[in-house]
Formats: sequence, structure tokens, C-alpha cells
Amino acid sequence: MQLTHLTTAGGGRLALRESGPAAAPPVVLVHGWAQTGEVWDLPGFHTYAVDLRGHGESDDFGDYRDSSRWAADLKAVLDHTGPATVVGWSYGGLVLADHLRHHGTAGITALVFVSAITEIGRGRPGGAIGPVMRAALPGAITDDAAMAAFCAAMAPVLPAETVVKLTAAATSVSPKVRGELFRRDVGSADVLQAVDVPTLVVHGTQDEVVAPAAAEYSAALIPGAELSLYPDTAHVPFLERPERFAADLLRVAR
Repeated sequence: MQLTHLTTAGGGRLALRESGPAAAPPVVLVHGWAQTGEVWDLPGFHTYAVDLRGHGESDDFGDYRDSSRWAADLKAVLDHTGPATVVGWSYGGLVLADHLRHHGTAGITALVFVSAITEIGRGRPGGAIGPVMRAALPGAITDDAAMAAFCAAMAPVLPAETVVKLTAAATSVSPKVRGELFRRDVGSADVLQAVDVPTLVVHGTQDEVVAPAAAEYSAALIPGAELSLYPDTAHVPFLERPERFAADLLRVAR
């Protein structure tokens, strides 16, 4: 694994973890709320896993509410990687929508939304959440014990050591950043309807963090999108069903 720091348009630094065989399909990975690029485990792909602003090894940029800032961050990654399939998990789907809003599909060969929101704010169907997320807020923003409970509940089948890693990543993110990510009100119907690259929407039927209805909403709006619902799967399909997810991703990334 090679760690690179990219300078964004605003002058802050984003950490980017590159791994996998150079000849494999290039895939940019965008993690979710209060996680880092270390959450991904996708052998067989040439992956670029970013730490979002204020997360992991990336700088605290101080501005988390402006869609154009998130778009600029992902553009900086794609400028570095070249054309790639882009995967957004959970909150990462909203970051993908931010990029689409300001830059369209420039630099993107395919899109994969995984247990993802594409909108945020009261009444936004693309941001529909489930009981685990509702129970976590607002406590998990400032209370590390509540955050640990959230990490354990997001995918109950995950082994204990994985939950420990997820919790360590989550609690390393400052309460300020954890809270700022929710202080947005963003609709994305128009940008989803304009997508012009192959798109896969993956969601677990038992996801109680982001409701499956959010995936159905996004897939219905994106022209030609494929909706793949994983039975008996919660919020982390790529860790819960790694073989199926890798096969789906390879089919799209090709």
C-alpha cells in the first residue's frame, strides 16, 4: 500500500491509499461517515481509497457544508488517478452526488453506490435512514461509547476484530467533524437524472443504517442503473458478502 497526500483546490491535503496490481481495473473508493479509506478490502483491483476531509490521515479543512468543496476533493483524486470507476459507500454516495453536481461524470467511467445516501436533510428520500442510524444520533456525534454501539450494530455479522477497527476509525474523527457532516440540506434528483455512465446500486435488504428505500430512489432516477439487493445483508456489503461484491464490481469496472 502506498500513501499519497494530494493538495486540493482549497489548499488542504487529502490522504490517498493506493494498492493492488497496476494492470487491474482502477477503482476510486469513497468511504462513509466517520470512517477512513482503510475500511476497504478489495484484492484484485487497483484501488485508490481516499480519506475524506477531516477523516483519517487527511487534514481538517474547516468547511464541511459546501457541496462544491466535496466535489473539488473528489476531482483532485480523479485528476491524480485518471479515469476510474468510483465507488461511494454510505455518506460516500453523497460525495459522489456532490461531484456530479459540479463536474458531471468527468473522469468517471462507472459509478457504484453501496448502501449509500445521495441526499441529506429532513424529508429527502435519497437520504432515508433506518433505526440503527436514528438510535445513534445525536449521541454518536460526541459520545465515543455511542459511536462504538453504532459500529457494532451497523452489520451484526461482522467479526469482533473488524468491529474494533471500525470503531477505532470512527472515534478518531473529531466530534466537530462528525457533527458537521449532518449539517447539510442537499437534494440530488436533478444530478442523478443526468448520469450518463454505467451505474450499479448495491444495498443490503437488512440495512438499518441507510434504508433500502434510498437505494430504490437513486436507482429509479439514474438512467439505466442496475439495482442489486443483497439478501440477509446489512450496511457493509463489501465486508459481509465480499465475493459477490467483488464480482459485481468487476463486471462494472471492466
